[in-house]
Amino acid sequence: MIVTEVVCNLHDADPAEREALAGLHHEKVTLSSAELTKRVQRLETDHGRSFGLRLAGGSSDLRDGDVLIREEGNVVVVSVLPTDVLVIAPRSVAEALFVAHSLGNRHLQAQFFGAESEYAAEVMVVQYDHTVVTFLEDHGVAFARQERVMPVPFRHAEHTH
Repeated sequence: MIVTEVVCNLHDADPAEREALAGLHHEKVTLSSAELTKRVQRLETDHGRSFGLRLAGGSSDLRDGDVLIREEGNVVVVSVLPTDVLVIAPRSVAEALFVAHSLGNRHLQAQFFGAESEYAAEVMVVQYDHTVVTFLEDHGVAFARQERVMPVPFRHAEHTH
């Protein structure tokens, strides 16, 4: 079997659809953040079932909760492994700009979250890197190292001058 599109996402489904999906047997495909960006790959569920994935170019990256297969009584759902990240919480706009500029010069991918997010604060999240830890410590910037399932995978930054 080759999957060519995502059926739906458990987190985005309307209540009726979510209830219908909850009544089915769930198999999981566990992926790292890096694997979420791959359009073509061979996958295996936690029940040992193998299948191919071939998404069209321009398709969205896979996300936690994506339903890849829905069939009679069964669904196959993407489960994302946590990523080792640094959650950076600047204390001022000036500090936020300084950190963003400095880390941007390193071409690090960052994700930004507001106070209404699960972080309950305005934060910048980057993949763990020991040199970033040293930079943040040297400049007295508040941060925490955490394992998080990120809503969007980190991608290698394209770069031109």
